[in-house]
Amino acid sequence: MLAKSKAGHDKDSIYVILREESEYVYLVDGKTRSIARPKKKNRKHVQIIKKNAVENSGRTWEDAEIRRTLKAFEKSLRGNENLI
Repeated sequence: MLAKSKAGHDKDSIYVILREESEYVYLVDGKTRSIARPKKKNRKHVQIIKKNAVENSGRTWEDAEIRRTLKAFEKSLRGNENLI
């Protein structure tokens, strides 16, 4: 899933949710927040943007794949802004 940070110094940043716990989600962006160092964030400070944006199927992710996914999503957002 893709998520947008609603609060904190990273407000409006877009992340991939690596895993979820009861109160927290662990976010990665492949650059500053790699898979080795996910950001722990309270669920109420995150807005889900797109569910099933990333196919998981139980495999291990790499930071480069995360970066490509986020770049493609941001590019699609920029493409939609031109239509408005």
